[in-house]
Amino acid sequence: MAEARNTPGPGQPLFVSGDLDGFFGLAIDNLIQFLLILGLCSGVLGFPMELLLRSVLPAAALSMVVGNLYYARQAQRVAASEGRDDVTALPYGINTVSLFAFVFLVMLPVKLAALDSGQGEVEAALTAWRVGLAACFLSGVIELLGAPFADWVRRVTPRAALLSTLSGIAISFIAIDFAVRSFEMPLIALLPLSVILTTYFSGIRLPLRIPGGAWALGLGTLAAWGATLVPGVSTPVSAGALSGATDNLGFYPPLPVLSDLIAGLGHELTARFLVPVIVPMGLFNVLGSLQNLESAEAAGDRYPSAPCMTINGLGSLAAAAFGSCFPTTIYIGHPGWKGLGARSGYSVLNAVFFGLVALLGLSHAISAVIPIEAGMAIVLWIGIVITAQAFQATPDRHAPAVALGLFPAIAGWGVLVLSQTLGAANLATGDFGLAARVLAAPGAFAGAGMHLDGLVALSQGFMLTCLVWSAASASLIDRDFGSATRFMTLGALLSFFGFMHAGHLSPSGGIYEIGWGSGGRFAVGYLLSAVFFALTGLWARRSGQLADKHSEATGH
Repeated sequence: MAEARNTPGPGQPLFVSGDLDGFFGLAIDNLIQFLLILGLCSGVLGFPMELLLRSVLPAAALSMVVGNLYYARQAQRVAASEGRDDVTALPYGINTVSLFAFVFLVMLPVKLAALDSGQGEVEAALTAWRVGLAACFLSGVIELLGAPFADWVRRVTPRAALLSTLSGIAISFIAIDFAVRSFEMPLIALLPLSVILTTYFSGIRLPLRIPGGAWALGLGTLAAWGATLVPGVSTPVSAGALSGATDNLGFYPPLPVLSDLIAGLGHELTARFLVPVIVPMGLFNVLGSLQNLESAEAAGDRYPSAPCMTINGLGSLAAAAFGSCFPTTIYIGHPGWKGLGARSGYSVLNAVFFGLVALLGLSHAISAVIPIEAGMAIVLWIGIVITAQAFQATPDRHAPAVALGLFPAIAGWGVLVLSQTLGAANLATGDFGLAARVLAAPGAFAGAGMHLDGLVALSQGFMLTCLVWSAASASLIDRDFGSATRFMTLGALLSFFGFMHAGHLSPSGGIYEIGWGSGGRFAVGYLLSAVFFALTGLWARRSGQLADKHSEATGH
């Protein structure tokens, strides 16, 4: 059976029935990113709607069109070369973690600094946008530089470590948030959630051969509009909002904004955020892409790392050159789309859909018709599947290593929630210095039972922290003390320069402190652990406890 699957053959058709379900899922997933961009950039950063519709969203869509078409073609080539008809294209879209990081850790501080320097509201927003373009561009450069080393990183890193990091992001930054929002709007969101769980978990097909994702979206939208007829019930849609949104329909082709990009690259505030935020996020994008490639391979589809990393980098460069501040990358959720029966066509449909959405300025109108609550159950399900896969696609004995790797991402989500809480306190009181004063009194957190310093330390560079500890733990389970020692040494190096743990919490979120010796005390702790692992390995070898290492590690 396996031999037949690796024999060149006709491959698979471009479109199959599962592609429609996959399209609804991935399109809704990416549509939510578009809606987040609209909400955060207009509400938090003060971007004019004209800037969003004419530059930011068309540029984001352009990069998504190029990437989705490339990955659809790549899946067809793999299917033909291996004689298979079940190859699922890699999902591709806007990096959710980078979206939040660039908004709250780069562009918002830049805007506040610009306002402090005397710029007006609109000019400060434009300054933040230009620095955001630079951040996106530099993130793409980092992905391109990481492409030649991607396969080597995958070879030397245990699968448990790569998948654990991915599942940590899925359960914290994706699934938990949408679960909370589902119960915030139960009249709208719980029915779509039930539809998704029924169709995707049980495999039961609903009437009319309509995909479960479409049923969920349709019923959720009907529930939202039906709620507008009930007095006193809060609903995210309204006739007034829809009327205003249709005023923005038009023709918005992507146009280059090279002068703004160059201005952003040369701006002094870009240099200020380069080392603390932009470089780490670029490295995290590289790591996240590797984890998603590992996730796809665990589901049965192996793709070469270097070309994928290259197209990711080029996609981010194109996005920045045409006006988007948000890198695009291999998207989380490949096993979920594969489980729906999606192959290559869902990527093609996704490219066509977002090309039309951006070109015609439909984003605002869609957001007025279809509330996020109607479709977010699909994203919640993807988070569940990714978390489950981390345990299912790794050896049973590595389950504790996977579980340990969840902690840093959950800490990162906790810091995000704390930052949002402090921001809410500022808004509620009208005292925009309140958050800074609270953070300047660490005793207040200790008195409330919160270990703030530990929470921030665990959250800073959480993807790297997860990888180091999960990989070391998997190595210890296999009694490979040499590998565990090397991963702890890597942790010491990353900590010493501040890519992990070093930093502090500001009113706008965690701030990295990257530099020589900035995380020295953490580095010492990692080095002590590395020495202990090395000495334990020597003792185990000399005492004969490694004689049955292979049989015990494999459970035989």
